[in-house]
Amino acid sequence: MDGKRRWMDNVFIERLWRSLKCEVIHLKEYRNLLELESGISCWLGDYNRGGTHQHMGYVSPWSVYRPQPGLAESA
Repeated sequence: MDGKRRWMDNVFIERLWRSLKCEVIHLKEYRNLLELESGISCWLGDYNRGGTHQHMGYVSPWSVYRPQPGLAESA
């Protein structure tokens, strides 16, 4: 992070939190913390595996970052 363009460092994570709040947290009344945690976990799974993202060339994060078969892990 640098002082001049610090806002750009957080732009993607801020968008993630905005989407999470709008699509999950504010739409449903949760009875307890476990129910909220389950809803967030489910949404994040869908977001990472199913959703396409413009800044990633319209592919899902899962397809970009999942471990590739046959590649050795770096030590």
